[in-house]
Order: sequence, then C-alpha cells, then structure tokens
Amino acid sequence: MDLFEKCYQFSRANEIIAAGLLPYFLTIEENHGPVVRMAGHDVIMAGSNDYLGLSQHPEVIEGACQAAKEFGSSCSGSRFLNGTTRLHTKLEEELADFVGTDACLAFTTGYLTNQGVIPTLVQRNEYLISDKENHASIVAGALLAKALGANILRYGSNDMSDLEANLKTLPIDAPKLIVTDGVFSMSGRIVDLPKLVELAKQYKARVMIDEAHAVGVLGKEGKGTCSYYDLKPIKDVDLIMGTFSKSFASLGGFIAGERSVIDYIKYNSQAFRFSASMAPACVGAVRAALRIIRREPERVARLAEITNQVREGIKSYGYKIIEGITPIIPIIIGDDMATFGAWRKILDKGVFVNAVIAPGVPQGQQLLRVSLIGTFKQEHVDKIVTTIGEVGKELGLIA
Repeated sequence: MDLFEKCYQFSRANEIIAAGLLPYFLTIEENHGPVVRMAGHDVIMAGSNDYLGLSQHPEVIEGACQAAKEFGSSCSGSRFLNGTTRLHTKLEEELADFVGTDACLAFTTGYLTNQGVIPTLVQRNEYLISDKENHASIVAGALLAKALGANILRYGSNDMSDLEANLKTLPIDAPKLIVTDGVFSMSGRIVDLPKLVELAKQYKARVMIDEAHAVGVLGKEGKGTCSYYDLKPIKDVDLIMGTFSKSFASLGGFIAGERSVIDYIKYNSQAFRFSASMAPACVGAVRAALRIIRREPERVARLAEITNQVREGIKSYGYKIIEGITPIIPIIIGDDMATFGAWRKILDKGVFVNAVIAPGVPQGQQLLRVSLIGTFKQEHVDKIVTTIGEVGKELGLIA
C-alpha cells in the first residue's frame, strides 16, 4: 500500500466541516482582549489560556516591539551557538528569582521543553514515573526517553495510591523521576503535590512539575502549585517547568532548578542545542508580563473571583462538570457530535469555548472546555454563563 493511502482515505474532518460543526482552526480576524472577531462577528473568548489577559496589555506589546527593535526579528541560530542575547540571560535570571530556584533555562516552546528535559535526565536503565493525565509534551518526552533505554511507568491520574504501588516495584536506589502536571490541562484539577512529594522522599525519587496552567493562576503572586501548597522549590520539588504561551502572553518554555542540573541540561539536551533560539520579541513580551505579574498580584485574585462566578453559574444549570478551583472548567458531554453541536450553538450565540474529544480526553469524557481570562468584565461573565445554560436547555443536555 502507498504511504499516502491513509491520507487519501482520511475524511472525518471534511465530514464535520460539511456539517458546519468543525471547532478547530477557526480564523480570528481581530483580537481585542476578551472579545475577538470571527467570521465578521464579535465573540467572547472563553477558550483561551491567556489567563491574566496580558496578551493585549500595552506594556507587553511594547516589550515585544522594543526587543525586536534592539535585536531584530530572529536570533538566526541556536542558543548554543549564536542565539543567546542579554535578553535571554536576563529573562532566565528573573524567572529563577520568581519561582525560587538557583537557575533557569528558556526553550523555544513549552512542548520542546518537556521533550528536551525528560530524555536528557532519564536515561538507559533509569525510571520515569508519569501521571496518565499528563500533557502530550510529557508523553512525547517519555517516548523519547524510552527509545533511549529508559523504563517508563504510568500511574492513575492524581492517584497517589497507584503512584506508591508503582514506586514499590522499583529498587530503592534506582535513579527515578516523577513527572506530573501541576494543573491538568483538560480537567483543571490540581495535583496532590504534598502527598506526591512525601512519596518521592520516601522512595528516593526526584520530582518535576509542569506548571503550564498553574503559573499566573495559583499561589502567592501566581507562582504556581508549589506556592499554593507552601512547598519549596529544590527542597521539595526538584524541577519546575513552565510555558510562556499562557499567563506570560508569549511563546516559549522554561525549566528551573539547581544550577548544576540546569547546566547539565543546557549542555546535553539535544532539543535545546539544535533548536533555534526564542525570538527577541517573545523574550521581551515575557519579561514585561513577568514584571506586571509581580507588580499587580490583584490580577490573580480577580481571576479567582471570575472563575468562582462562572463555575457556580454553570453548575446552577445542572451541568455535569469536573469540580475544581482553577479557570479551566470542563463540562462533560460524553459524545463527539453532541459536543460539536453544543459548541456550534454556543459560538452562534457569541461565546467561544473549546470542544475536546479523544485523544484529548478518554472516550465517554468528551467535553466543552471553558477557560477564563482575568480581564473579563461582569457583562462577559454573565453572557458566558447564560449562553451555556440556554444552549444546554435547547439541546436537552440539562433539564
């Protein structure tokens, strides 16, 4: 059979497009913060990871522009060779100070960060223990580590009993790394980090936490899951990973921890050494966003207020949701076409949410993923809740 035969036979997307229900790759014509323009209509964006609403902040935009003026549109090479500017080194110093570690290393994307860190640290005959709900980038990193001879174990989502059962099977002195999301991207649940850290210390494992959806959302000044639980970086959690495409309103990723560990990754990670450096504009935007986050902690508090209003409002209609406190609110629908149909009606009424099906979630857990922005006004909050409620009643999803 020809290599491309599977491509020629792939028709699912076109079928959904023909039905007018494809919720992916929609074009945003204009972006004015919480409101965007799609197909000539203004739509409230309740499906973005711009949790603090900084992507439209004048100071962040100016930070990007100024960096581009100073260093151009690209570094035109890898960090390892010619792509390290003073902007990159200053950003890494500032991030290390923010999260409370000795050192930090910035990667070109968050996805690349996990692909670059995990197989660099977990090598032949060593062990990676990963939560089954972890982000696809962690899964990709695990597969690379496995290809290089590492042993991969997976435990039930946020199931500390299952984690311990896995740890018990391993030699106590074997090198091992537990990797988990801080906030799980689809369910919005927060990892039971205190128990995980307790088990890691008991079974002599290192801990790496992916804070992509936690920084800017949880903890003092939005510092993330460690701060939320009053745990200490390095002392309790060895490595903190994060992305710049969410609360930091840019593009890229980072890993932070002990200086000797970060230096090892810097000189040995293939993904880091052979990828082009973060563009100056991206670095400038992150630095500006970080300054705002540290200067205006009330943004995190406002996001929490909005989250509580929307979550309680959706629950009041009788929807089945996954409980939590983060601005990710998953509404369980349980069927592909029903999920697409609800998404379409909600969009037609002026609100954009995400429709998520397998493999993003398990079969039977298809959902509408509402994610909130801290710069929503009360009129936006009310519109999101009432629209989702109205559509649920129209389609018979709720009583």
